[in-house]
Amino acid sequence: MRRTKRNFLGAMAAAFAGGASASAPARSYEIDHSSADWRRRLSSEQFRVLRRGGTEPPFASPLLKERRDGTYACAGCGLPLFSSATKFDSGTGWPSFWKPDDGAVAMHADATGHMRNEVHCRRCGGHLGHVFDDGPKPTGLRYCMNGAALEFRPDEA
Repeated sequence: MRRTKRNFLGAMAAAFAGGASASAPARSYEIDHSSADWRRRLSSEQFRVLRRGGTEPPFASPLLKERRDGTYACAGCGLPLFSSATKFDSGTGWPSFWKPDDGAVAMHADATGHMRNEVHCRRCGGHLGHVFDDGPKPTGLRYCMNGAALEFRPDEA
C-alpha cells in the first residue's frame, strides 16, 4: 500500500479514537521489515512488545537486575539506546533510565487514552516503553522500558 498523507491522517484519527494498538504509528523508518520477517527475527515476547506495543509484566525482565557497565540497545535493530550510567532503580519493576542516547529514540502520544508518551526506537520504530516526568535529576524524566525491547551489551574489560 502506498503511504500517503491521507492514509497517515486516517491512521492517526483511528488511533486517537481508540481503534488502534499502542504500536508505532505508520512512519518510514531506516529499518522496515515485513511483519512476517519481524516474527522470524524476534522472540514471541519481543515481537509482542516491539511490534505490537505490548508491555511485559513488572519484575519479569532479567535486565532489571543488570548492574554491569555497558549499553542497552534495541532488541529489534541493535541501535544503542541507553548507557548504563543513566540507569536507576525506579522501584516500578521495569528497567528505567533518566536519559536516552542522543538521537536514539522518538516520542509519540500514547494511543490508548492514557496520559503518557510512548518511546520508540528511532531506527526501526520498535515500541520500547513510556516516559514519565517523575524521574531523578538531572532530567527529572523516567524512561520506563520493557526489558524484552532491549539487549544489554557489557563494556569490554
